[in-house]
Amino acid sequence: MKSEVDARQVTIFVNGTDRWHGRPLYSAIVGLCQERGIAGATVTRCAEGYGAGGQLHTTRLMELGENLPVRIEVIDLPERIDPLLAALAGMVGEGLVVVANVRILRYLRDPKQ
Repeated sequence: MKSEVDARQVTIFVNGTDRWHGRPLYSAIVGLCQERGIAGATVTRCAEGYGAGGQLHTTRLMELGENLPVRIEVIDLPERIDPLLAALAGMVGEGLVVVANVRILRYLRDPKQ
């Protein structure tokens, strides 16, 4: 069975060393999403990247291994995402937040089978 719905995808790029009240920022963001009942959030550690400052962060340089980019992807309905964005504004001191309108195709097992 397939369902379709319009939604919003939020992609947040931060540093793996960024902290929020003593815990990793990416973990705090996922926790916030859980508290707010957001449909889903995924954290991906990146192998290499750079931001507005132009400084390269890569796994190839041992001393920068801890300081890698982290990507957090969140998808839900617009009415759930918009309040989340306001909360993120106070959490993400330096980073990039990308918001895109998306169409979700969700495939579910037919309960009759």
